[in-house]
Amino acid sequence: MGKLVDGKWLNDEQLLASEQQQYKETNGRFQRDSAAFRNWITADGNAGITGEAGFKAQTGRYHLFAALNCPWAHRTLIYRKVKQLENVISLSLVKPLRTNNGWVFDDSHSKSDPRFQDKLYGLSAMHELYVKANPEYSGRVTVPVLWDKQQETIVSTESSEIIRMFNSAFNVITGDQQDFYPAALAQKIDELNDYIYRNINNGVYQTGFAITQEAYNESVVKVFAALDIVEQRLSHNKYLLGDQISEADWRLFPTLVRFDVGYYSAFKCNLRAIRDYPHLSAYLQNLYIQPGVASTVHQDIYRAGYHSKSPMRNPNGIVPIGFTSSFQ
Repeated sequence: MGKLVDGKWLNDEQLLASEQQQYKETNGRFQRDSAAFRNWITADGNAGITGEAGFKAQTGRYHLFAALNCPWAHRTLIYRKVKQLENVISLSLVKPLRTNNGWVFDDSHSKSDPRFQDKLYGLSAMHELYVKANPEYSGRVTVPVLWDKQQETIVSTESSEIIRMFNSAFNVITGDQQDFYPAALAQKIDELNDYIYRNINNGVYQTGFAITQEAYNESVVKVFAALDIVEQRLSHNKYLLGDQISEADWRLFPTLVRFDVGYYSAFKCNLRAIRDYPHLSAYLQNLYIQPGVASTVHQDIYRAGYHSKSPMRNPNGIVPIGFTSSFQ
C-alpha cells in the first residue's frame, strides 16, 4: 500500500520491517488506521463535529477522489449519485489496482481509460494530493478524499463523515430532501453502523489479512455470525430499519455487493456466500435497483482487484472464474 513519511513516498518494500512489527504486536491481526483529515462541509460554513470552519456548501467548489473497487469510497459514490450531487461535486477516479506508488491515475498520454485520469490537477498518484495539502504529511494515502478547490486542501478522508455531509449539507442547492440519517433513527443507525463495521465491513478485511490461523478463525466466524443475524433481521424487514432505506443500508451494501466475487475466495470468507442467504440476497437486489445505484457497481473490477497479485494473499495473481454475477 505504501505510505508518506514527512511528505516523502515509501513503497511496501521500504515499509516492510515496520509492518511486520505491527502484525507481531497484534498477534497476526489486521488493524485499520484512522482517517487523518476530519473537517466538515456545512450549509453555512460553520465548523462541523470535528475540524475547522470555512467549508461552506457551494456548487463547483468541492471535488471527490475515489476508487471504484474500494468499498469505503463506494459509499461516497452512491451518495453522490442518489443525493443528486453529480453536477455539484466533481469527481476523479484512481485506477482500480494500487501499485508501488499507491493509488495512481492513468498517464494522460496513454489514454488507456479516460475514466482514470485526473482532470483536476493532472496528478499521477494520490500521494501528490496529500502533499499538496500538507507538504510534511506522514501517514497512509487512502480514498475517498473530499477536496476543497478554493482553499486547495483536503476537507475529509473519512467516508462515514463524507456521506453525512452529502446527506444534508447541499440540500438547499440540490433540492433533494432525502434523509438517510433522520434524527428519530440516529441512535439505532449508529448502533447498527458500529456492529456492521466491526463484524462485517472491517471483519472481512480482518479475515483476509490475518496471518495466523488463530486470527483467521476468530475473524471469519465473527463475519458469518453477524451475517446470520442480519439475515434474521431481514426476514421481517425490507431494509435494516424497516421499509425505508437508511445510512446503515448504504454502509452495508458495498461489502455485500463485493462478497461473492471477492471476499468469498480472495479473503477466504467462504463458510457461505451471500447467495446462500435468501433474505440478504433479496435485500441486496432491492438496493441495487434504486435509481442510479447500478452505475456505481463494477463487479468485474472487484473480482480482478481482490485477486490481484499479492505476496501475502495471491502471489501468482490468479483471478478465479468464480460465481456468475446476478448484477450484470
